[in-house]
Amino acid sequence: MKIVTTKQMHQLEAHSQALGVSPAILMKNAGHGIAKSVLKEIGDVKDLQITVLVGPGNNGGDGLIAAEYFHSWKARVTIYLCGKPTQVHNDVINAYQNPLVIKNISDSKNITDFIRTLKTSDLIIDSILGTGKSRPITGILKDILKAVAEEKNSRKDMCIVAVDLPTGINADTGEADPVSISADLTLPLGNPKIGMYEFPAAHKTGKIDVVDIGIPIEAETGSNVELITPSHVSNYLPERPLFAHKGSFGKVLVVAGSSEYIGAAYLASSAAARTGAGVVALAIPQSLQMSIAAQSMESTYIPLPEISPGVVSPSAAEIILKNIPNYDSLLIGCGMGQNDSTREMLKTLLYSKGVMPPTIIDADGLNFLSTTQSPQWWERIPGELIVTPHLGEMSRLSGIGINEIQKNRLSCAVGSAKKWNKITVLKGAYTIVASPNGNSMLSPFVNPGLATGGTGDVLAGTIAGFLAQGVGLENGAAIGVYIHGSAGEIVKKTLGDTGMLASDLLPALPRAIKNLKSL
Repeated sequence: MKIVTTKQMHQLEAHSQALGVSPAILMKNAGHGIAKSVLKEIGDVKDLQITVLVGPGNNGGDGLIAAEYFHSWKARVTIYLCGKPTQVHNDVINAYQNPLVIKNISDSKNITDFIRTLKTSDLIIDSILGTGKSRPITGILKDILKAVAEEKNSRKDMCIVAVDLPTGINADTGEADPVSISADLTLPLGNPKIGMYEFPAAHKTGKIDVVDIGIPIEAETGSNVELITPSHVSNYLPERPLFAHKGSFGKVLVVAGSSEYIGAAYLASSAAARTGAGVVALAIPQSLQMSIAAQSMESTYIPLPEISPGVVSPSAAEIILKNIPNYDSLLIGCGMGQNDSTREMLKTLLYSKGVMPPTIIDADGLNFLSTTQSPQWWERIPGELIVTPHLGEMSRLSGIGINEIQKNRLSCAVGSAKKWNKITVLKGAYTIVASPNGNSMLSPFVNPGLATGGTGDVLAGTIAGFLAQGVGLENGAAIGVYIHGSAGEIVKKTLGDTGMLASDLLPALPRAIKNLKSL
């Protein structure tokens, strides 16, 4: 599913009209879709007090049509026109004859009545501004939004649903007006908007559920940003034929671990196995093998020489290079540490001239690349490569400050992927998979439970498992990101988002895959 800018959305609507789908039809579909999405999210609306905030444009028309459906489903609906009535309002009101309660709140005289209604409202529908022109919020609209925020703060059970995106959010940049509404549920119409996945807007959208408004599939967007969807992932999941053997599903080599980070090696190799790889081998400092083997009995092992317990010798690179031709994917870096010996080993391994299988570099592998020992590293590493940095690692690799990256996650990821000519997975809320050709894919998941040590190792191993099964570099990264995020959602439903451990994700990975296969 394409993620679009405001301009691209307007182009989609124009293309739809050229294909015979009028703005009136799109609005009718939007209103119905909004109502159905609310019904899906909160259940029966009978006898609920629903307050609909209606703006002057098409967004307000969408809200009015949704209000008609709520009324027909026996909800108690009150509509507030946040501005002077327009032709859009009149057209919708005249098309429906239900006796809705419609009030105007264009000035401060009736704000008291509005606040009184808020106090008994179960659900607020924000259909004020949508993707219209972004401007500072002042006057009566500022008072309205402040009143909604104050009521929400005092009564958490009141639900706020934003139509298209919360009022006060810039659809293109993600900037948020100080009084912008924080929604529990945001319903993008037709296509999600790019600003929703940038900060601070990402803090304001709550759950996102895209509403199909009937835009023909023939209409072109011009967007090179995709939302990773279940249908996309399920289309590329590796097949599991009945006559298969372990060699059918690929072999993964994981180079990981040190005395300080034994668990990283276990998590990464186990994740590769849990995503369906036929064989997973773990190249690990030899003194750590027995402790890992007690947990991971299914892996095979390549014990690596050490200079001290748990610290690999530089000579380990030659052993790894000798074994690499036997494997279909390679993961390097999880929990390896940053001592001089390990860096020397990584330098020999990563800058060798041998043919590498599809490779992921994560964690301490990335930390090595970001040092002065690795100038122009992207020109020195041949073959197919995915890098998987979190914010701190991306800052060290790119030389861009963390705050600047966080404000411009998408452009930073895409720009880096182009510069390095490598698939770049920028981890975090709405993880980004950026390709050197300028295309990018965004994860639909935001889960604070994943903000804990080891979850990145699980993600790297998950991607490695899919690469070994032959899905290709870009799809392998996207599928791995989606399955990892989906596993996090499975765990969150059981445990919540506090106290989730990286190891909790491991048994959830095959469940996430199973859920997709049942679609």
